[in-house]
Amino acid sequence: MKEVTIIGIDLAKSTFQIHGASASGEPVFRKKLSRAQVLKFLGAMPSCVVAMEACASSHYWGREISKLGHEVRLIPPIYVKPFVKRQKNDANDAEAIVEAAMRPTMRFVPVKTAEQQSQSMVFKTRDLLVRQRNSIVNALRGHLMEYGITAPSGRRNVSKLVEQIEAPESGLPVLVIECCQMQLDQIGRLNEKIAEIERNLRDDAKSDPETVRLQTAPGVGPVTAMALKAFAPDFESFKQGRDFAAWLGLVPVQRSTGGRQILGRTSKMGQRDIRRLLIIGAMGRVRWALKNGAPEGSWLKQMLERKPRMLVAIALANKTARAIWAMMTRNEDYRDPCAA
Repeated sequence: MKEVTIIGIDLAKSTFQIHGASASGEPVFRKKLSRAQVLKFLGAMPSCVVAMEACASSHYWGREISKLGHEVRLIPPIYVKPFVKRQKNDANDAEAIVEAAMRPTMRFVPVKTAEQQSQSMVFKTRDLLVRQRNSIVNALRGHLMEYGITAPSGRRNVSKLVEQIEAPESGLPVLVIECCQMQLDQIGRLNEKIAEIERNLRDDAKSDPETVRLQTAPGVGPVTAMALKAFAPDFESFKQGRDFAAWLGLVPVQRSTGGRQILGRTSKMGQRDIRRLLIIGAMGRVRWALKNGAPEGSWLKQMLERKPRMLVAIALANKTARAIWAMMTRNEDYRDPCAA
């Protein structure tokens, strides 16, 4: 039997497909194992490369398999797809993972620690609660519109809906008032939970020197700083700031051919949590500049005179990401991209 140098695992909930290959890529074995058999099987194998797609539960398995002495490589699923041969099934997926992992130019995802995953779960929980709150607010506005009660859009205007609901001349049926009150109570509970999470994030951001330094960048608050710490890999893994901005998806899509450069909309092919927060922070700076005026001759002023404000915000977020990379890798003070 040839020596196995790389093993590809197609992850699942209960049944895992294993594909072992030699150094030349020639298949050595194909196995289907249950969840309980995976670590026992890999523990009996000599140290080798174990490749998986960076999907649900991959970081957990990466940590557990690393303890057995294997080298773990996580591959973005989009990079594995081109190597799947014709029909898609578990065996072909595992083989495609091996093929992708053996490419010399393949990009891999660092295995996250349990602490990093716990921090990212905080943000995912906050996003879930915010979506639920927005859903309830929109439902409340839609129901009340059927009775002629309206208010300007925005969460801050919910109080205006409450005033109209409680007004004696509203003429709303009792059942409608009771249902509205249940939704308002739910919004209040969600507000308390979201505020508690944000309060904990602010406290944690004050105690970490790295997040304190990140907050010196305009448009980067405690939430964004904690998101950078939770989701971003080691900044040293990027060769330059442009690579970090591209990893966030803050670059245009390229459809270039024949030496002609054709750029499209923002790719959004990256870490969406950090990207969204950087764009929100950049939009805040754009709104302030539109209201109070940007510095004369600055990059921001020139862009606002020629481009739509959303495009300027994305460009500013790109420049901010590049400046953050330079600040964290070169140990230099933050340089305001608006003045560049």
